[in-house]
Amino acid sequence: MSPDPLAVLVVEDEEIAARAHADYVGRIEGFALSGVARTRQDAVRHLARHRVDVVLLDMNLPDGHGLDILRQLRGSGYACDVIAVTSARDLAVVKRAVEQGVASYLLKPFTFAAFRAKLEQLATFRRQVASSGDDLGQHELDEMLGLLRTSRVGDGLPKGLTRTTLDAVTTAVRSHGGPDEGLSATEVAEVVGSSRVTARRYLEHLVSTGALTRGTRFGGSGRPEVDYRPVASAGPSR
Repeated sequence: MSPDPLAVLVVEDEEIAARAHADYVGRIEGFALSGVARTRQDAVRHLARHRVDVVLLDMNLPDGHGLDILRQLRGSGYACDVIAVTSARDLAVVKRAVEQGVASYLLKPFTFAAFRAKLEQLATFRRQVASSGDDLGQHELDEMLGLLRTSRVGDGLPKGLTRTTLDAVTTAVRSHGGPDEGLSATEVAEVVGSSRVTARRYLEHLVSTGALTRGTRFGGSGRPEVDYRPVASAGPSR
């Protein structure tokens, strides 16, 4: 049974932008439009009456500032994620927004691809949090937070992969492996501090880009094991 879609409230005073953002939400799998609010008062009223998982929050509203809504949300303990969707580039505003728990910042103007990437990053982060145990190591924590700060749209990374972990996996293989014998997914996982499944996803991505190659290693039991080896001519992974 698939999980319920994340309910999204669009808070945007400009009519054309509000319609566009609402349309964008409807085009992304795993999300559903909860409503559109054109003022601070409308947003507060909607939040009091409906379940909202994600707020797409404009900062400049006709009857107040987006930060006012954010303060009210946090003060009342309302549990939802907030993505600031705004043209505001004032560093002081950005700093206060981050201090009050904005999950991400999307500057206008932006493409649908950038919009979708922000929401999908947030959805991946929420799934990771829901499936994690109570105790996290430093690597797991860094990887989870990295999900909200994944690489630019169009940099070639599949959804769910982060540049930080990709670089760690690449370095592990190039530092510890060689052209004649590389590292298995289990060994890479031990080096970078991830699960074997996670390590294998990154390793297979690196093979698909030509940065690594697969080899075969025969262990003491005689059973072959796949290992991953650096390509001699490969440059940096960036």
